[in-house]
Amino acid sequence: MWLACEQLGSRDAGHTGVQLHLASRGPHRTNSCSRRQRRRVESTASLQIHPPLSGDAMGKRRIVVTGMGVVTSLGHDVKELYNQLLEGTSGIRPIEGFDASQFPTRFAGEILGFQSNGYLSKKMERRLDNCIKFAMTSGKKALESAGLPITSDDMEGLNKLRCGVLIGTAFGGLMTYQEACEVVAKDKPRKMNPFCIPFAITNMSSALLAMDIGFMGPNYSISTACATGNYCIFSAAEHIRRGEADVMLAGGSDAAVIPTGLAGFVACKALSQRNDAPHAASRPWDQGRDGFVMGEGAGTIVLEELEHAQARGAPILAEYVGGSFTCDAHHMTEPSPDGAGVKLCLERALAHSGIDRDEVNYVNAHATSTKAGDMAEYRAIREILPGNHLRMNATKSMIGHLLGAAGAVEAIAAIEAIRTGELHPTINLENPDEGVDMGIIVGGTKQPHDVNVALSNSFGFGGHNSCVMFRGFKE
Repeated sequence: MWLACEQLGSRDAGHTGVQLHLASRGPHRTNSCSRRQRRRVESTASLQIHPPLSGDAMGKRRIVVTGMGVVTSLGHDVKELYNQLLEGTSGIRPIEGFDASQFPTRFAGEILGFQSNGYLSKKMERRLDNCIKFAMTSGKKALESAGLPITSDDMEGLNKLRCGVLIGTAFGGLMTYQEACEVVAKDKPRKMNPFCIPFAITNMSSALLAMDIGFMGPNYSISTACATGNYCIFSAAEHIRRGEADVMLAGGSDAAVIPTGLAGFVACKALSQRNDAPHAASRPWDQGRDGFVMGEGAGTIVLEELEHAQARGAPILAEYVGGSFTCDAHHMTEPSPDGAGVKLCLERALAHSGIDRDEVNYVNAHATSTKAGDMAEYRAIREILPGNHLRMNATKSMIGHLLGAAGAVEAIAAIEAIRTGELHPTINLENPDEGVDMGIIVGGTKQPHDVNVALSNSFGFGGHNSCVMFRGFKE
């Protein structure tokens, strides 16, 4: 399998435009096996093995956010996205990328006519699945935001052996897979795209981004459905805390607004069918909600060890303080009614971060606009965080559910709330469910709020619960 993929890449090396530098001072990777072997020996000889940190040393490693990048239906720039969210703008509209006229649901938070604007080569932009394109673009935007170069050639002075990539996805290259199925259905297997497997598997976003920028530290993908983004952020931070990395790109990407993705969620009876008013379809905590709205995109943050960031004069946007994940062990798609898994997740996140519950005064809720999920989460949050100083909102009311990217984009929204002192509204919340305290929920207009500690939740099919926590940076 490994040899076949090597041969596949060698046969069409220009196809992806990816060049991997095994050492910053060495030549480009070539197709010669003997030269490749020599390069590996040279690279291995230059590695500096760092012993594992002691428990005390791990506890002292603070982790900060130094860069952020997004691709969403409300813009491909963090500031643009958050300004749109503050204004209560909806990115949900009728689907245009394919004929959805025969579907019960015909709208989504769709990204139309995506262009990477130079972050990808023309060949990559033409050939890659959107899931990978979104991930690589948001990842490079995050690097740029962090004051880091976006090409391997320009990264001298950065120890790429201690820099990693952890970008997850719920579906991977779903369009690539759909097109492959269509080829097989037409009995034309010889017409199969030779890159079908690499472009469809879930780890390739992390892998190709690492190849493009030369990061040789931890590199893999996590797939925990709609909790994926948070799982990646938490896990990436732990690599830094344990001393295995100094810089980690972490986030999620998904591009499932295609016939296969839409039909699958329709069959699950999970989607809103408010086709006459798509902008009003995602309405967390509202009595009229009838299911979630699909979205797509990517979000990536740069997590960095504090002293490493300070040494290079990096912009420090926020401090990551901790997180957690748990499992409901209850049902494939329905949340546990008693919220036990969510409550445990919140309690463990507080313990992991060393944060007192009274310090948390903002929650970016998972809140997908489903009948069961919204209130199960709300009740769990209020049981663990009962203070009246708490404020809560739902980003999905405007961009829909970005699936594996949701946690990452919503973590970015939470960080922007810390930075700006403003909380975006939860649109379409006209008739709150019984028991919802509108003194806690940010309703139809933005609110000023001095965020002390922000907590962002993400939950996924399979009973996956996750939360990550941030605060403003203080020396």
